[in-house]
Amino acid sequence: MKSRRLLPLFFFAGIVPFLQGQAPRDVISPVTRSQTPRVVPRLSAAYDWLQFNFDSAHSGNNPLETTLQRSNVASLARLFTVPLPEIADGAPTVAAGVPTNAGPRDLLFVTTKAGRLVALDARTGAILWSRQPAAGPKFTTSSPVIDPNRQFVYSYGLEGRVHKFAIGDGTEITDGDWPEMTTLKPDVEKESSALSIAQAKDGRTFLYAANGGYPGDEGDYQGHITAIDLATGSQQVFNANCSDRTVHFAEHPAGADDCLTLRSAIWGRSGVVYDESTDRIFMTTGNGTFDANVGGHNWGDSLVSLLPDGSGRNASPVDSYTPADCQMLDADDLDLGSSAPAIFSAPPGGRYLRLAAQAGKDQQLRLLRLDNLSQQGEPGHLGGEIQVLPVPQGGEVLPAIAVWPNPVDGTVAIFVATGSGLSALRIENNSSGSPFLDQRWLTAPGGSSPIIANGVLYYAGSGIIRALDPTTGALLWENMQIGRIHWESPVVVNGILYITDENGMLTAYSLGGNLPPS
Repeated sequence: MKSRRLLPLFFFAGIVPFLQGQAPRDVISPVTRSQTPRVVPRLSAAYDWLQFNFDSAHSGNNPLETTLQRSNVASLARLFTVPLPEIADGAPTVAAGVPTNAGPRDLLFVTTKAGRLVALDARTGAILWSRQPAAGPKFTTSSPVIDPNRQFVYSYGLEGRVHKFAIGDGTEITDGDWPEMTTLKPDVEKESSALSIAQAKDGRTFLYAANGGYPGDEGDYQGHITAIDLATGSQQVFNANCSDRTVHFAEHPAGADDCLTLRSAIWGRSGVVYDESTDRIFMTTGNGTFDANVGGHNWGDSLVSLLPDGSGRNASPVDSYTPADCQMLDADDLDLGSSAPAIFSAPPGGRYLRLAAQAGKDQQLRLLRLDNLSQQGEPGHLGGEIQVLPVPQGGEVLPAIAVWPNPVDGTVAIFVATGSGLSALRIENNSSGSPFLDQRWLTAPGGSSPIIANGVLYYAGSGIIRALDPTTGALLWENMQIGRIHWESPVVVNGILYITDENGMLTAYSLGGNLPPS
């Protein structure tokens, strides 16, 4: 299969009004590629939450929130709870003030495990439309992503393709490019991570899909990412196994695959993380063979860096980090890539500018230099960490790590959740200017991926959702009206807190249980 396709792509001007519960009546008119796609205007002063954990770095930090704050978050009460068609085992995305024939609406999107994209009124919970492009073969725990132009929303279909829908009415865009292939073997390669979008420094915008395996690590699968140029529809594949082949591998009987090496799944919640300062993307693999230090092309249990278009150099990543004990991690199923890297700035006056924290199932945190991951100048080396320390509360790190630059004093903290608890660590410099992670507080119970909005930390565990002071860990609010939590994690947008759960429900909270001003 070709890894790049340069076929005509039609942009679509305008949003078709929708009728609740009815199929779209109209067709969006195409424009030529030479025309600039029209940005759907935001018909309110509200803001958007376009992708998992807010931004392309998946920091989990929302600095735009103004309604909910530490002084009033204790007044949160349930605004609504509504059933979804199926469980949505991820996080919602939200676009504010989308034009519709009924006036502007704040729309909330979730992708269900059955591969159904559901659009709801974010202020009432009413389902406005839903689309299920494929019914099998298995399931997904992915989250949708909204185009920065606010014209389209993208969601993973269970047949192994990313689908593109008009944001207002759900009309699917089908042309020479869309839907875009991300795996040829969806029965063994799972889309677990959230879809993500980033704009590179050269102005191009890319959508990223990451694939791994299903629970049990069974079958003929290779972890990989697919980077799709949204302006041209062309795509680039990076394979964590057999990185010298930039294709989607077909499924064959054992021993007959184009790539004989298996696993190295990319399955962390954040999937692909983009860093604007280095203009690179980062992702971490779990399990599988690592042999790049002896001239091979397999990157098991490694953090790898690529150019924004998904390409590397010389059949390898641009940069990489692999722990010296990677063989033990593989043998004991202690995936380094159970979480994606958290990226942040180093404290001023130190030896480095940008850092990454990588955690895994081995219950360790690793502090890395972002522009030289192994500190050895090129990919394929072992070791090179600045610091390695145990996760303070213990437990495998499966959720995404949240990053918070404190606007009051400029310090940076990260928040790490496990099944055992939630901990906060601040980034400091020692006397020689070398950075280190310093534990500040920890609390129980544990939960899923935390977020921060306007200086309030939110996270959810089974049957409970909480708000904390990020500087002290002090409890500000909690509610025990949600169901069991797996990968589900909260978002806070325009004065409303949202969470899905394993009961197949979407619950929203607001101040006093009242609708915020629109």
